[in-house]
Amino acid sequence: MSRSLFDVAQSIASVERSEIRRTTGRIARSRQTCCKIMNGSGSPPLHRQGMDYGESKDVQKVHAAIQREKQEPRVGLEPLSLWLIGIYALAVFFGGAYLGRFSGSFSGDSLDPGTVPTKSHGPGPGGGGQQQTAELSPAERGKKVFMSNCAVCHQASGLGSQSQGYPPLAGSEITNGGSRRAAMVVMKGLQGPVTVKGQKYGSAVMQLWESLGDLKVADVLTYERQEWGNHGGPVTKEQIAAFRKELASHPGSFTEADLEPVPADANLPGGEEGAAPPKPGEQAKPGAPPQGSVPPATPGAQPPKP
Repeated sequence: MSRSLFDVAQSIASVERSEIRRTTGRIARSRQTCCKIMNGSGSPPLHRQGMDYGESKDVQKVHAAIQREKQEPRVGLEPLSLWLIGIYALAVFFGGAYLGRFSGSFSGDSLDPGTVPTKSHGPGPGGGGQQQTAELSPAERGKKVFMSNCAVCHQASGLGSQSQGYPPLAGSEITNGGSRRAAMVVMKGLQGPVTVKGQKYGSAVMQLWESLGDLKVADVLTYERQEWGNHGGPVTKEQIAAFRKELASHPGSFTEADLEPVPADANLPGGEEGAAPPKPGEQAKPGAPPQGSVPPATPGAQPPKP
């Protein structure tokens, strides 16, 4: 039994001595290699694949090799996808094209009513080779103002919306009556319920359009009073200018109670309403009675037989 224990202890001691010798040999070889490198002799140790730090002793070349290495990806610094860049570029391109096409030359009066160009006439009698322009009628100018400001609530058909509380303009007593009440509503707005064509419309508030110029207010009133089968007369900018001075002291919007005392056939100051003005380019005949008026009867004349 004692003999076996001695053999085991001797084997363990021999193993320890061999490990010590191997470790000492590795250390010695490492020292020799380092000394050779420091003295400039011997080959340098192997480097990591893809790195060329040991190819030159030039500092600039070593730094250049480091700069050629790609940076490690970090959270939040991921590169943007090329597909996304392409989509952004297309959006910017089409947005710029649309803006350039419908910008109205970036002019504040591009939507104002103006003149409509007609065909140019060539040289010859009545021609002259110049382009002629046809002036829009007040109703045509008023239609543009109405579509830009009023059609959202009253609809392009003039029927309004009973569910949303917007009264109709087609066949309305206010629109077909005198021009005073219609101008009061347009220039100062209307609050609270209002009765139109026998139906009461809710508490929708009509904003005032006092900021519009006299010509635009007159044109839109003329359009509303002559469109959708309405039979009201035209309104002039002189009438609106005079009425604007009269309303200067009024603090806010009107209500239905403010409109009731005004006669239904009351007209604006500054002139009387007549028939529709002559078309552009036409002049009324001198001495001709207004359209719709009855010529005076001649004394002693007999009425025509049926």
